[in-house]
This record gives sequence, structure tokens and C-alpha cells, in this order.
Amino acid sequence: MDFPYGETEIAYLRARDLKLGAAMDRISPIHREVDPDLFSSVIHHIIGQQVSMAAQRTVWQRLQAAAGTLVPETVAAMPAEALQALGMTRRRALYILEFARKAASGDFDLDALAEMEDREVLARLTSLRGVGPWTAEMLLIFGLRRPDVVSWGDLAILRGMRMLYRKRSIDQRTFQRLRKRYSPYGTTASLYLWAIACGALPELTDPAAKRAPEKKRGAVHDR
Repeated sequence: MDFPYGETEIAYLRARDLKLGAAMDRISPIHREVDPDLFSSVIHHIIGQQVSMAAQRTVWQRLQAAAGTLVPETVAAMPAEALQALGMTRRRALYILEFARKAASGDFDLDALAEMEDREVLARLTSLRGVGPWTAEMLLIFGLRRPDVVSWGDLAILRGMRMLYRKRSIDQRTFQRLRKRYSPYGTTASLYLWAIACGALPELTDPAAKRAPEKKRGAVHDR
């Protein structure tokens, strides 16, 4: 299942932002898979913090094989050492175990998140150890399919903005102005900014490319 968007979102963003609209017209429709199973989505995103997508995929596949059925009860029953042996740090293994035990006991009600406003969801998710603002925002998009998320903590989003608007840096004031411009379809804008950051429009280079290398995704704002 892909993140849902269509002509309504495209037409709105095209009218609100000419540069983004022109870029969207040149980029093929974007298919980004979502995971409506919030339990597995939380774990998947904890695994993916500050590691490459290839490493995340490897550890995720190992966890699925080891757990059998990926539900709170099976993960909560796994020793921390068994999780760590899959290729994650001990700290990350403990975060996953703590979350699984809370979900299994009902102390963390995953089903209730679907009825909450975005701010409430972010507050609830960041109460979990190992889930910072960036991870929580990614869960809003890829777990709950919320339509208006643009993450200040996502370095690729900032890179896409620099490339599209030809700026050496994006400060928070500029970011908030753009985020408001995209609303209420910020997530669709995010999909295209990610594509731009990954080279979907080869002629758009990063004006900040000669600066010191940036840290990996989510590293600045997540625990």
C-alpha cells in the first residue's frame, strides 16, 4: 500500500508554489510504501535510525524471521541479547523490548493513536524511549498516513528545499513559511522534496554541497 495522494493534492500545491509545481510536473508519480500496522511500523523506524536503508532492511528481515509473527507478545518475549544479535545496538534492542512490553500489556494503546490529532500523536510517540521527533513524524506519514507532515528534523527534506529554491541554507523561519505554504498537503510536498534530494531532477544541485558533510537522517533530532 502506497501513501495516498492524487490530483487534488498536486493541483493545490501547483497553485501555491510555482517552483514545486513545475518540479512535480517533471517527476513521475511517487510510490512510497506505508505500513498500517503501527506496532511493526514503530519497530521498523527505531531500527532505521541513523543507519543506511540497506542495514535497516537486513535487520528487519532477520527480526521477522526470528519473531515469526511480529506482534507485541512475540517480540516482548525475546531476550535483549537475541535482538542485539540481529545486528542492532543493545540500547536499540532495549528500546524495542520496552515498547513491545508496553504494547503487549496495554500500557501503550496503539489503536488510540488513530483518533488523535497530529500533535497528540507526536506527544504520545515521543514519550517512548528511542522515539524522537523525527521518528514520530515519519510514523505519522508511513504508519498513520497523515496528510500534512513536513519534518524540520529530516535532513533530506532540507536538502530538497535548498536544491529547489536555490538556497545555501534553510533556517527555521524559511522552513515554517514553506510548511505553511504546503499545508494542508505537506506530506505530498515532502514526497517530492525527498525525490528532488535524491536526484530526481539531475540539474538541481545542492547549493550547500561544498560545506561539511551532514549527519545521517534523523541523527540530530532523535534519541
